[in-house]
Amino acid sequence: MNILDDLKLQYKLGGIAMRVIYWNVACFLISLVFYKFSIGVFDFPNWLALSSDPQVFMFKPWTFLTYSFFHFGFMHLLFNMLVLNFASNLFLTFFSQKQYLGLYILGAIFSGIIFALSYYILGNSALIVGASAAIMAILVAATTYQPLMNVRLLFFGNVKLWHITGVILLLDLMQLRLENMGGHISHLAGAFFGFIFIKLLQNGTDLSIIVSRVLDFFANLFRKSPTTPFTKVHKNYKKPTEKTSSRIVAKDKTQQQIDEILDKISQSGYDCLTKEEKEFLFRAGK
Repeated sequence: MNILDDLKLQYKLGGIAMRVIYWNVACFLISLVFYKFSIGVFDFPNWLALSSDPQVFMFKPWTFLTYSFFHFGFMHLLFNMLVLNFASNLFLTFFSQKQYLGLYILGAIFSGIIFALSYYILGNSALIVGASAAIMAILVAATTYQPLMNVRLLFFGNVKLWHITGVILLLDLMQLRLENMGGHISHLAGAFFGFIFIKLLQNGTDLSIIVSRVLDFFANLFRKSPTTPFTKVHKNYKKPTEKTSSRIVAKDKTQQQIDEILDKISQSGYDCLTKEEKEFLFRAGK
C-alpha cells in the first residue's frame, strides 16, 4: 500500500476528528498553491478570512466559518492540529461525532461573531484565520464535562485536565492586550462557547442538532428522487396485476381441489373417487 492509499484509508476509518484535520491540511495546501506567501505568512483575501469590517462580513457571511479552516503558516497549522488531535480524543471519549462536528462549527461561528463585534466596538479593523477558537471550544467542553481526568504529559507525568486548559486560557488572558488581540479574543470566546455547550447539554439541550439538521437538509437536496421509477411502475400496474392475480387465484383453487382429492384417497383409497374426480386428477397431473 502506497502513502496515498494509506492516507485515504485513514481518512475513511479515522472518524470525524481525523477528517477535520485533513480538511484543515487540505485548505492549507490550497492556500500554499493559490495565495501569496510572504515572510512565513499567507496573505488571505477577505472572502476567505474573517474581517471585522461590517461592510465586508455582512456581504460574506460564509467567512464566519471558512476562517476556521485556514492558517497563516506551517507552524500555525502544526500547533493547532496537535492541540486539535489532543482535544478531539478527549471529547470523543464522552460524546458523539455529530456533537463534535456541531461544536466545531458552532464554536467557530460564535467566536467569529464575538471577534467581529469586539473589533467593531473598539474601532479596529483586521482579518483573522485559524482553527484555534473552534479547538478551544472542544477542549473546554471536554474539560467542563470531566475536569479531573488524569492526562499523562511528557516530562510532567499525570496532570489534571483542568490544569492544562487553565494554563492555556491564562496565556490567552495575559496576551490579550499584546499582539494578535483578535486571535486571543476569539480563543476566549471559543472557550466560553464550549463551556455553555456542555452546560446546556447536561440540561437536555443539544446545540449540535442545529448543524446536523442543516447538513441533513443539504444532503437531501442532492439525494436522487425515487419518483421516476415509481411512475414507471405505475404506468403498467393495472393490466398485469389483474392477469397475475387471476392466475394465482385459479392456481389456488386447483391446488385446493387436488389436496381434497388426495386427502380422500389417503382415507378411503383410490377406488372411492368418482369418475369426475379421477378425470380431474388425471388432467391436473399432465
